[in-house]
Amino acid sequence: MSTTRWSVSRKSVRSRCGAATVEFAIVGSLFFMTLLAMFEFGRLNIIRHTADNAAYEAARQCMVPGATVAEAEDTAIRIMNVVGTRNTTVTVTPSNLGPDTDEITVTVEVPMNSNALVAARFSAAKTIQSTITLRTERPTRRS
Repeated sequence: MSTTRWSVSRKSVRSRCGAATVEFAIVGSLFFMTLLAMFEFGRLNIIRHTADNAAYEAARQCMVPGATVAEAEDTAIRIMNVVGTRNTTVTVTPSNLGPDTDEITVTVEVPMNSNALVAARFSAAKTIQSTITLRTERPTRRS
């Protein structure tokens, strides 16, 4: 009697093996897709926060007297290169800093099609953009 029970339980284990393979194929693909999406959106979130920081640091760089737009652009590009972004665009407004400049606006744009792994297929025309405006530390002229 125990021999019959033993063979029945082994037989049911063998027939269950195919079902486990099919279940893993379905659940495993969803799991790995979710894992890839977490990495992708995590990386894009890091790029977004770094763009915020790069715009702020670039604006701080050129808000003092004697600073140039090129120094601000170099600062932003250097910070964005830390996370390995490609085709980053930095725009400083006004493009000519003088003693009459009251505010400086720095915009950092990172195209998703150059920096995303999978999301670029679905958002090729999108960019991650960060803009900051700071008042300068130049002395104001009085009439």
